[in-house]
Amino acid sequence: MSARNDIEPADPVLFKARITPHRSLNRIGFLVLMGFLTIVSFAAGMAFWLMGAWPVFGFFGLDVLAIYWAFRVNFYRAQALEEITITPSELRLRRVSHRGHQVEFVFNPLWVQLDQKTHAEFGVEKLYLSSRGRKISVGSFLGADEKASLAKALTAALHAAKRGPNFNPVS
Repeated sequence: MSARNDIEPADPVLFKARITPHRSLNRIGFLVLMGFLTIVSFAAGMAFWLMGAWPVFGFFGLDVLAIYWAFRVNFYRAQALEEITITPSELRLRRVSHRGHQVEFVFNPLWVQLDQKTHAEFGVEKLYLSSRGRKISVGSFLGADEKASLAKALTAALHAAKRGPNFNPVS
């Protein structure tokens, strides 16, 4: 018996996606925006200070701090992700929250259906993987067009998984 017979071939990956929330502002853009807001707030606050309304100066500083805090929370929550992997024998959905908590769902792709909730005006609103009574939402932080694209790719991958692996002993 050779070592080659002991190793089972791994299932080919039919589909793999890593979905992350979209953030339109990168770190440099954030620093530029905060610098601009700080300068404008400081200038407006100084104008009120010189008019004799010195307490207003502090409120302009609080506004800048509130905006800074909101962006920091936004960037922190952008660390969430979903990974979807489909092979002929399993569909694996792994979710990682922004706090690092991981949840993993494993399905048999032969039993999985992709359900969509669509709105006539807005397009695809929700995507669900359903199997044996379980219904799991997928790509909740994507836009309608991105959800439609994901649905198309997932449907094609699920059909490929249901056809089974292509075995070609010649090659």
